[in-house]
Amino acid sequence: MHKKVFMRIVNDLSSEYEYFTLRYDAAKKVGLSPIQKCNAAIRMLAYGMPGDACNEYVKIGASTAIECLKEFCKGVIHLYEGIYLRKPNTEDLERLLRVAEDRGFPGMIGSIDCMHWEWRNCPVGWQGQFRGGHQGAATIILEAVSSFDLWIWHVFFGLPGTLNDINVLDRSPVFDDLE
Repeated sequence: MHKKVFMRIVNDLSSEYEYFTLRYDAAKKVGLSPIQKCNAAIRMLAYGMPGDACNEYVKIGASTAIECLKEFCKGVIHLYEGIYLRKPNTEDLERLLRVAEDRGFPGMIGSIDCMHWEWRNCPVGWQGQFRGGHQGAATIILEAVSSFDLWIWHVFFGLPGTLNDINVLDRSPVFDDLE
């Protein structure tokens, strides 16, 4: 994650939620900084690490890391749901279709891509069905559709086995309004 994006999230959360401000305890000792709290939450989300693993890098206890994760998720959803965590509306689709047509791809709203994502914490009983053909470890397929401006409009962690390779995108009723 770029530092600018990370700091924007930290600053937005700090300005809206008291939990993400620098506070002092009863003994006048400085508590955790907003950067530490957000760093712990993002590390847990990005790397799938447990709360107690945050102690080594971020210097934060397991229960506090889990609390940070819960507050971080609530805050991000509240702050960014209307802008970034929404379905595309008619204006978005019209803009995407217009740009794609100008670039020589009429009818395209985005690019679909799939990748194997290593699942280090895959339960032992499931590892056989999630073992990729070209991977040595258990993997799950991450499918994403993004537009030219890097907005992600669809994300799906796939099913085990060969079902990962079968993707059918049907015509959504949203497109009917555009014709």
